[in-house]
Amino acid sequence: MLNMVFLTNSWLSSFSQPGLCITMATLLHYFLLAAFTWMCLESVHFYLAFVKVFNVYVPKYILKCCIAGWGIPALVITLVLIINKDFYGNGSHSESNPYSDFCWIQDNAVFYISVVAYFFLVFLTNTAMFITVLLQIHSVKTRTQRTSRFGKQ
Repeated sequence: MLNMVFLTNSWLSSFSQPGLCITMATLLHYFLLAAFTWMCLESVHFYLAFVKVFNVYVPKYILKCCIAGWGIPALVITLVLIINKDFYGNGSHSESNPYSDFCWIQDNAVFYISVVAYFFLVFLTNTAMFITVLLQIHSVKTRTQRTSRFGKQ
């Protein structure tokens, strides 16, 4: 959906309908944040699969992932819309090219908080999970090598 909204965004912004542009910018923002959130959830799943291998039963795990994956971005978008729906709009980059219009976040502070900071948090979480998984794999490998050395003697 992120790709579909992105590809149709410029074309739909050419209709000069503020409501349509706000809708497109909101959808683009939502699906971008949803992609980041699902990427973060995948790293949590990766962690559970490699580090917390045993006794990791989480009741209704998929339902909880879906609520987080689709709900957290919805909360961010709802918050931005409640504060001011005019944060979304048509940002023309060039007067000579009518197809340069693009519906997106118009306020830099909102962009940096709701996109860049959001991505940064996801990136930090993913990095922490990745390092933890690598350390776990390394410790298992080290234990296996020690065990195999003692078994051969």
